[in-house]
Amino acid sequence: MTKFPTDIEIAQAAKQRPILDVAAELGLTQDNLILYGDNKAKVKLDLLKTKERKARFVLVTGINPTAAGEGKSTVTVGLTQAMKKMGHNVATCIREPSLGPVFGIKGGAAGGGYSQVIPMDDINLHFTGDFHAISSAHNLLSALLDNHIHHGNPTGLDPRRITWPRTMDMNDRALRNITVGKGGFTGGMPREDRFVITPASEIMAIMSLASDIDDLETRLGNIMLGMNGDKKPVYAREMNAQGAMSLLLKDAIMPNIVQTLEGGPAFVHCGPFGNIAHGCNSVIATETALRVADIVVTEAGFGADLGAEKFFNIKCRSADLKPEAAVIVATIRALKLHGGANKNELEAPDVAAVEKGFANLAQHIENVGKYGVPAVVAINRFLTDSDEEIEAVWKGCEALGARVAHCDVWEKGGDGGQELAAAVMDILDEGKADFKPLYDATLPIDQKIETVAKEIYRADGVDFSPVARRAMERLTEAGLGGTPVCIAKTQYSFSDNPSLLGAPRGFRIQIRDVTPSAGAGFVVAMAGDIMTMPGLAKVPAAERMSVSKDGTIQGLF
Repeated sequence: MTKFPTDIEIAQAAKQRPILDVAAELGLTQDNLILYGDNKAKVKLDLLKTKERKARFVLVTGINPTAAGEGKSTVTVGLTQAMKKMGHNVATCIREPSLGPVFGIKGGAAGGGYSQVIPMDDINLHFTGDFHAISSAHNLLSALLDNHIHHGNPTGLDPRRITWPRTMDMNDRALRNITVGKGGFTGGMPREDRFVITPASEIMAIMSLASDIDDLETRLGNIMLGMNGDKKPVYAREMNAQGAMSLLLKDAIMPNIVQTLEGGPAFVHCGPFGNIAHGCNSVIATETALRVADIVVTEAGFGADLGAEKFFNIKCRSADLKPEAAVIVATIRALKLHGGANKNELEAPDVAAVEKGFANLAQHIENVGKYGVPAVVAINRFLTDSDEEIEAVWKGCEALGARVAHCDVWEKGGDGGQELAAAVMDILDEGKADFKPLYDATLPIDQKIETVAKEIYRADGVDFSPVARRAMERLTEAGLGGTPVCIAKTQYSFSDNPSLLGAPRGFRIQIRDVTPSAGAGFVVAMAGDIMTMPGLAKVPAAERMSVSKDGTIQGLF
């Protein structure tokens, strides 16, 4: 069997176009850009004031992820490459990778094979410093909060009711729960604290949803830090934190433009996780792309039960976006796992496992349809897929009346995405999309959670802990009862139990707590045992990485 080069080898061998040439295809000039070398740049925000939206908008989502791989980012990039080959003025909008998964187990978020965004090594590492800026702004607020308490606590913030954590962009399980202020009289008040990974930071959510720098500062001031002794909310603006935080984020808020392996434009900006946050790239990057391209393809994190649900109900609602088509990515290997196949025998043909696992894909197809957005299933092909297995998926989709297309973009780049691109263009040309969110945001918090749980997860119902019930009451009193909900749960299952694969039935969702993201404009419901600070695997990916004497990176995917 032919040995393919690794992702990093493919990226390093690519001939990159000057970013000025890439941007020029979208009508952008050097005056619109702040260059970060020859191959990446930031786009100035004043562009949003001079151009109107003109592009068609496409979402790429997928089935519940498995260890076998789905390739959602790869398909997103490959689809735009295919559309560019067809002569369309197309741009992709994806998220920035987090260092935690890069050095952990999941990997990056720049695509793979011959459907990547480049420079892949820069994008997966420090890139233009956006994540560092977000972490710094978050931790500035944490420092101001503890300093506020140390110097008399004029707001009366109750140290036992602080909900604002600290953050870092690395998987570090030891920081999930900590004690701070143990340095004596000058070391601050001792209290319990915690860390979340940067993609789960509310600052990341705010950056991803802000419309401009003024909106950013307003949202930062609206961050709820906790409650005072009278159980009234205390906000970041009461500590005059929003100005300095905006200063740290003034460059990071500008979207980044890079290129695909085939030289097409790609906006890579912000990176909230779809399981513990809302999982979409920034509104500003999307708005920029919609003004300079004719077709914009974006992605949402993890499966459609998480990323797509939050894309539709949070991002699209917040920015008044109207997606016109969706792509649901599935692989034969992943469907086998959902059908009960042994993870060590995925290369062996197993039509029965594919047919059983198809229930997972079928539920995602039905779910996306509930938002009024027509979809096509992309069978992201692996070399070991048998014709019989592919036919089983094809027949299953046809039985549901769902469009389906082969996709070979990992191996063939844009050439391998022509069938999928044609199917998406058919949907856009038909113009039958009628997007609508799943629920009315003015409903009580518990009803919105129950709507998602029953309609999307197919749960029998939701059980709220006493802590969650009290939190919903206080958040409603604080004015957050009429916001969307962001449910944080495992990405591996429709349920809150990661071992229940396929399309489980007869389960209930357990909500243990509900926390504020007042600046972002939603509340977060914590389901099951989901954590906002991941841990590293027994053998982290970091152990395979190195850099040679000439500066060549090795082992990065």
